[in-house]
Amino acid sequence: MDKPAKTQELHITVDSQELSSQQKRLLKSVTTLLAHVMTTDEEGDYFDSSSEVMKLVAGAIKQANFTSIWRENTEIPYSVQALEFCIDHLNEEIHSDELVRYDN
Repeated sequence: MDKPAKTQELHITVDSQELSSQQKRLLKSVTTLLAHVMTTDEEGDYFDSSSEVMKLVAGAIKQANFTSIWRENTEIPYSVQALEFCIDHLNEEIHSDELVRYDN
């Protein structure tokens, strides 16, 4: 009789004390969807899920506590500026031939 395959889980711990319930749900969704993007073998699913995870991350940036703290004191659209900054860097990364490594 075959043994069932063991499931390997990755547990990520985040200090969520300063996160709202909505921010916690968004963080869970981003993490789950990103794991899905990294493991899917279907082309359409890969592209659709990649797009969705980027939208969720943009939503998280817009809901960041930083923007709500500073919104009261100024008219500067910090979340829009942060997203534009990210897009500029992503565009550079897309067209770069260098591989970015975050581990040794």
